Amino acid sequence: MTRMKALFSALGVLAGAGLAGLTTAHAAAPGLPASIEKSGTLRICSAVNLPPMEFMNAETRPVGLDIDLGDAIASHLGVKPEWINMPFAGLIPALLASHCDIIMSQLFIKPGRLKVIDEIPYMISHEAVLVKRGKGAVPSLESLSGKKVATVTGTTATVLLKAANKELAGARKKPIDIVMFPENTQALQQLQFGQVAAYGVAYETARYYIHKAPGQFALGGPPYYKIATGIGIRKNEAALHKAVSSALADMMKNGSYAAIFRKWNLGIDMLKPG
Repeated sequence: MTRMKALFSALGVLAGAGLAGLTTAHAAAPGLPASIEKSGTLRICSAVNLPPMEFMNAETRPVGLDIDLGDAIASHLGVKPEWINMPFAGLIPALLASHCDIIMSQLFIKPGRLKVIDEIPYMISHEAVLVKRGKGAVPSLESLSGKKVATVTGTTATVLLKAANKELAGARKKPIDIVMFPENTQALQQLQFGQVAAYGVAYETARYYIHKAPGQFALGGPPYYKIATGIGIRKNEAALHKAVSSALADMMKNGSYAAIFRKWNLGIDMLKPG
């Protein structure tokens, strides 16, 4: 069994089927919870400030890979999506308080999170360090010793920077001065204005900023971290878990899943069969 199949099995997603046993396109979805059937709406919590995954366009409408995927899943289930925008750190508390039905916000699958919620794998994410163009390479997080680095509260970049500080402390070197912000735009501005030396962020977002502002930013180095990413769902929602998993499986088979990743030039992040 491959690592990805093992992950699916461990989380109860596509159990016993693998990608070869996905259901046919447009097959009837499993029964939804009564509250969703009654409202005809799938409420989706997201921190809509992480391009190209989720962000507001010029018309202040949410767009991005996660938005497209969430919209497609809702359509597959025969309901309308309702996007609820909030800071990243508030996503899991909002889900647990039943303010939304699922989370779609590039939520990495971590043991600590799986203690309180379930996650349905839908992509592989990467981490990177963004710097101003011409400011030199960042061969490792430890090489940022003594420098200010922006990040967003509650993200994996923050966790990894804190882990690097433990290594630096053991080597009796100056720690990284981690400056946390509630949203990505604020962290990016700090880098743009030269208030920080680097910005720890998802690779997908770093690449988006580089293409959005040619000549201003660059990757400090290649992506240095890879992790499975999932759709967050409460543990007591077996019917919804099954419905969303089935919708995602159908989309993987009929090509609509791949089409969304190609649209956003993120084929590197797709789950692969086998």
